[in-house]
Amino acid sequence: MSEPPAGRPTAGTANRPGSEGDVPLSRIERFALRFAELANEDARGKWLQTRFLRGVSYVWVRAGIAHRILVDGLDDLMALRPETGVMFVSNHRSFFDQYAMLLACYMGPVPWAKRLYFPVRSNFFYDQPLGIVVNAAVAGGAMYPPIYRQSERRALNDDALDRMVEIVRQRGNVLGMHPEGTRGKGPDPYTFLPAQPGVGKLALVAQPLVIPAFQLGLGNNILDDIRANYTKAARRERAIVTVFGAPLDYADLCAEKPRPTLYKKCADRFMVEVKKLAERERALRADLAAGAISDDDPRWITNRPVSRLYAREGHE
Repeated sequence: MSEPPAGRPTAGTANRPGSEGDVPLSRIERFALRFAELANEDARGKWLQTRFLRGVSYVWVRAGIAHRILVDGLDDLMALRPETGVMFVSNHRSFFDQYAMLLACYMGPVPWAKRLYFPVRSNFFYDQPLGIVVNAAVAGGAMYPPIYRQSERRALNDDALDRMVEIVRQRGNVLGMHPEGTRGKGPDPYTFLPAQPGVGKLALVAQPLVIPAFQLGLGNNILDDIRANYTKAARRERAIVTVFGAPLDYADLCAEKPRPTLYKKCADRFMVEVKKLAERERALRADLAAGAISDDDPRWITNRPVSRLYAREGHE
């Protein structure tokens, strides 16, 4: 197995008295973290995870929701040739929104989306047996790195930020982030929570290509969402609309002295662009309701000529 960088607390050191990772991780948390490290930090583990996502997760996610997905901006996304890693910044309404974005990238296919990472809060996915199973069986462990709520686990969260910096600096890596930090649960999906400074700090330290996105249409009941895929409302009232924007320019902020207020300013700038895409999504949804978008429109991802059984990589 590849060794973690010096000074990084791992599952093996997290409970060791006097270590830098001196935090009270439970046995199940150590197991979950160890599994995730093997799946994401080891080259062989990441290769197996990618094959799993493209050959297993892709098949059932496509079968379950693809008929409902309309993607605006996908061809522009495919035409990009990033020289570094890519960070998606998007709104957050559903537990499953990252899977719909993953599916869009695979069905493009987006050639530079080679290795995927989706940071998550540790609650459930890293401290409950069912959460570990979901991460493994659905995402192959790609819900990584974990972010801990407890202040006494700050060393592990600092490590997670360091790891995300490494991820988005490497070409071919894609990191999915939500500037809001948690799901928006209010009645209006076009009203957002305040942007959190962490995503701004990550961008300013690592300086990846940042792409905004807005997505709406998925709920939090996976069985209901799958059933909706096979109804007459699938491409009207129950459509899942994803809008990708152009890469964001934040070079002027990179030139300023790093400080918490700057991180917040950067995160706010990202969220402003996500809000602009929300208005584009609202207009597309109105067109769907009016019947102005036909079923043979190329923005429906099932109209793209890709395999149903394996998500092959696109050619750069």
